[in-house]
Amino acid sequence: MAVFFGWRVVAAAFVVALFGWGFGFYGPPVFLHALEGRMPRWLVSLAVTCHFLAGAIVVARMPALQARFGIARVVTAGAVATALGVLGWALAAAPWQLFAATLLSGAGWACTGGAAINAIVAPWFARKRPMALGMAFNGASMGGVVLGPLWVALIAWLGFPAAAALLGSAMVLALAAIGARYLGRTPAQMGLAPDGEAPRAAPPRPPAALGPPWRDRRFATLAGANALCLFAQLGLVAHLVSVLAPALGGQGAGLAMGLATGCAVAGRVLAGWLLRPGLSRRRVFAGNAAMQAAGVALLAVSSDPALLLAAVAVFGFGIGNATTLPPLIAQQDFPEADVGRVVALLVATGQATYAFAPAAFGLLREVGEAPFFAGLVACQLAAAAVALARVRT
Repeated sequence: MAVFFGWRVVAAAFVVALFGWGFGFYGPPVFLHALEGRMPRWLVSLAVTCHFLAGAIVVARMPALQARFGIARVVTAGAVATALGVLGWALAAAPWQLFAATLLSGAGWACTGGAAINAIVAPWFARKRPMALGMAFNGASMGGVVLGPLWVALIAWLGFPAAAALLGSAMVLALAAIGARYLGRTPAQMGLAPDGEAPRAAPPRPPAALGPPWRDRRFATLAGANALCLFAQLGLVAHLVSVLAPALGGQGAGLAMGLATGCAVAGRVLAGWLLRPGLSRRRVFAGNAAMQAAGVALLAVSSDPALLLAAVAVFGFGIGNATTLPPLIAQQDFPEADVGRVVALLVATGQATYAFAPAAFGLLREVGEAPFFAGLVACQLAAAAVALARVRT
């Protein structure tokens, strides 16, 4: 029996996510460290924020770009922009050159990030979309596991410019090949139905179409919950090593980050298997945010290494679902024709918000550890509450 082509598309999306997050999300912290001797830390930190904001602007237009040029071309162009942008980071000798490079790298990150992964996978799956998206988004976690350490090793061995040229070339070649083979087709063109099954009858009462986004309570509550959750999540991840180092040591704290990533993969896979039609995905999102808040609270009150690792695991189980669940909620709350637009706007608002998270929570840590942890818990619980806000349909 032939394998449904959609699963090959999922594998391709996994590779896109691996490179997208490995360059666009996990790369900038490494780049910051590599440039510290050349430029002030505050300036490079500002460049990281600029990178994410540039991506947020571009990703808001992603559905229109994909409709005009096709997903394969947009992903390939994103790979080229990312490679050139990161090479610009490596070669920058003046602040204006660095900030010009962030515009390219941010645009490339938008073309290979969350909105792109959803657009690649969604046409091929309906009932099995939770599992398919979870598998594809695990490439994002693998980007941190594989490319994060590889960036560090290659920069130490070859220098930043050579490392950027080598990995950037690999990204462009890989995504161009994948795009040409797997991303240029649709189920309709191949005579296939979503999930590889016979077409299903439309639901008797389809959700109402999306109007002006911020006047639509479904979108406003989902975007608010998503932004709050990601703001808290990135705020902790950016500071996690320094939070854990006093008790676990530098190497132990680094291993704890790996534990969080591994738990993110496990949590995403588990959610993909357990989510079924009819189950409220908003409630699952709220439970995920509450679980992460519990992990943060345990971090705040613990000094025992075993309890700290348990807290990291609890928090880590929710990391992956924080990016996977919002597109699945959009599938449940909106007509299929609106899902791509909703997801692009969710990614844009979330990215524009979490770009400021490391600095904001860094200021709270300057005040004290208690305000830092309290702020994280408050954001996660607020995300859960907003997700559960009553929606009129």
